[in-house]
Amino acid sequence: MSFLDRTFKLGERGTSAPTEVLAGFTTFLTMAYIVLVNPAILSTTGMPLAGVAAATCLAAGVGCLLMGFLANYPIALAPGMGLNAYFAFTVVGAMQVPWQTALGLVFISGVLFIVLTVAGVRQLIVAAIPRALFSAIAAGIGLFIAFIGLKNAGLVVSNPATTVGLGDIHAPATQLALLGLAILAVLTVLKVRGAILVGIVATAVLGWVLGLAEWKPAAYSLAEMTGTALKLDIPAALGIGGKGFGLALLEILFVFLFVDLFDNVGTLVAVSKKAGLVQPDGTIPRLNRILFADATATVVGSLAGTSTVVSYIESASGVAAGGRTGLTAVVVGLLFLATLFVAPWAQVIPAAATAPALILVGAMMMAPLAEIDWDDPVVAIPAFLTLITIPLTFSIANGLAFGVIAFAVLKIAARRVTRTDWLLFALAALFVARFVYMAFEA
Repeated sequence: MSFLDRTFKLGERGTSAPTEVLAGFTTFLTMAYIVLVNPAILSTTGMPLAGVAAATCLAAGVGCLLMGFLANYPIALAPGMGLNAYFAFTVVGAMQVPWQTALGLVFISGVLFIVLTVAGVRQLIVAAIPRALFSAIAAGIGLFIAFIGLKNAGLVVSNPATTVGLGDIHAPATQLALLGLAILAVLTVLKVRGAILVGIVATAVLGWVLGLAEWKPAAYSLAEMTGTALKLDIPAALGIGGKGFGLALLEILFVFLFVDLFDNVGTLVAVSKKAGLVQPDGTIPRLNRILFADATATVVGSLAGTSTVVSYIESASGVAAGGRTGLTAVVVGLLFLATLFVAPWAQVIPAAATAPALILVGAMMMAPLAEIDWDDPVVAIPAFLTLITIPLTFSIANGLAFGVIAFAVLKIAARRVTRTDWLLFALAALFVARFVYMAFEA
């Protein structure tokens, strides 16, 4: 028996090394867009773009290797879409938290992930939260991401009369974004492997050729590559030497914890089912190892200089190509680490080329809405409130709060409370306290 067979149990799962390698390349191509999109989002905070690109590659590479060797699952990890937008536009942008402090909060959340995983608390929380809220949160984050993409493309602008309105479609950047959206959509319909990555690069090239974007190449600089490494400010995140650990920082930490948890559980269930790795009783083998890999990758990502690392639903493309073991994830990890050598080139991609990717990713995150029972008002109303408040209040935390509180209230009204709902009601009480605090602060 070969080393690969012993390590990843290839024969036991009915696969082979060539199949796993092909699956790894497939998964990488479908999610490599994050190397361009994540820096584009986080650089709006003032973080060095090349440094974020390098951190993205490093965090994804380490996360995938951990997933492959520790948990032996064909699931790839990378900085999460949605949490990076929350980090940039809510935490740093709206709440005015320095990005170094925000990275410190990501680090603390990663450490807490590990502690809660070892203690079994994360599994308790998963059981307490209604599945409909998982779906609504995923879709709400999709709308949030798409809204940011439309804004970055210049298609949606502020309007004092109607709150938002249509932007100037004659502007060069907006025209390039529209062209890019058409390219990405067509490539997706044609099922081109790596459609988002190919579309971003094609849009950028057309922008340069047509004069709709500037070509600004950057030299390979180790200083720029390490611009975000070890820049996290943990004392500030803990409130040491300042005004103390305020409710705002607790809220940020709470969102990092919960959204990452929901992201991972949803992805784990979907990909594990597709790979045939779910047990007959519905449990996922080695769940603690999977969650430990994710938590450790988040800690590594914060040290390197990027937002929370999560499992990627794009892993399903590798499973569809035959991936059944952690060797698929290891291949993805090695490809991300190899991409470190071209990370500075992320700077040449114009924002108008990455904006269409945000819109398309947002669209693809709508699928979980089909899992919600819209005929049951106890389920539908909280799900809708979660879905609509995330993008319209520009806050994942507000969406979580409205959904959990509404679920608790309607469960009581419908007399559908069970003994296992105690944690749901505890979370609802915390969210009510948050709103009361916010009212007094205002």
